[in-house]
Amino acid sequence: MKVTFGSLVIAAGMCGLLSFAVLATSLATDYWYIIEMNPMNASDFEDISSHSGLWRIHEGGKMYSDSIDSFTVNYSRYSATELRMLNMHSAIVVLLPLSLVLLLFGGICGLVSSLARSPVLLTGTASYFFICSLLTLCGASLYIIYSQQALAETERLVGQEGLAYVRTAFGWSLGLAWVSYGLELLAGVLLLIAAQMVKLQHSSPTMA
Repeated sequence: MKVTFGSLVIAAGMCGLLSFAVLATSLATDYWYIIEMNPMNASDFEDISSHSGLWRIHEGGKMYSDSIDSFTVNYSRYSATELRMLNMHSAIVVLLPLSLVLLLFGGICGLVSSLARSPVLLTGTASYFFICSLLTLCGASLYIIYSQQALAETERLVGQEGLAYVRTAFGWSLGLAWVSYGLELLAGVLLLIAAQMVKLQHSSPTMA
């Protein structure tokens, strides 16, 4: 089966569109981190179970939309460790939405470069998608580090016994961010292949 230029750019466009939709869903949902109590051993604390997103926390059936706001907090109230975590959170909520916005412009660039059949534009758009994927990778990785440090700080404050009946896990919202990262990479690779194909087509008459 022969792969054509049209099929490559269409596949790249689909990957770019899906990556945007998946990342938008990831940012809009609140299942990045899940905390659950073991009801068999902590029957009085079921309501402590929670799940959180980048801006909201759902705890005990209630939503706290202002629970995570690292830009408006009073920094003088926090320790050095807490300040470091707040700075990490600030970076996360900048990197991931920025990647989402760049993906939107990347789709426009991809459409223009594919219609122009320009190797330079196609290569530039591929590099653009790689930059988007790097931002998504940094944001998702930083969130994992941030969550682990938050758990370690909580354990330091309450002790291991206080977390004995607590189960923590990363949720599907974070998983969607990783899916978006993979799709962004794939879109970039497909555009690079398309650019190389056009370059070979342009050089064939000269070589002949």
